[in-house]
Amino acid sequence: MIPFFVAALLYDGGANQNMRYVAAALFIIASLTDMLDGKIARKYNLVTNFGKFMDPLADKLLVCSALICMIELRELPAWMVIIIISREFIISGFRLVASDNGVVIAASYWGKFKTNFQMFMIIMLIIDHIFPSVRTPAFLRKEKCDDSNRTGLCPDI
Repeated sequence: MIPFFVAALLYDGGANQNMRYVAAALFIIASLTDMLDGKIARKYNLVTNFGKFMDPLADKLLVCSALICMIELRELPAWMVIIIISREFIISGFRLVASDNGVVIAASYWGKFKTNFQMFMIIMLIIDHIFPSVRTPAFLRKEKCDDSNRTGLCPDI
């Protein structure tokens, strides 16, 4: 589902509102199905070590692909995305080392909270373009800078 989400979000440089709707819907569906598969696995006692490892990885792929798209669309600064993705690589590395030693580290409550918060904010960034009345907080938004006078005051993201 991630490639379709990315294609929809980046279509026409993110300017096509219909494709932003599609991207938002795909992201929400992907987020909800990820949550739902975990609940089903726990309810029917289908929890596996593979699932404990892969479920957080799927979350990371979805969130990181969205964040990278936001750089391309100039809606998030690259430094912020680099920090978030670096943290994700570090945690995944710890999990990999632990699994090599026979220890499976499942996602904690705070890790799940962080993922849900990131997904919520990504949805806000996507719909910010669709619904201008629903504004993303200014510290998360990078306004497009007009440097038509060639002042040099518009830094690249």
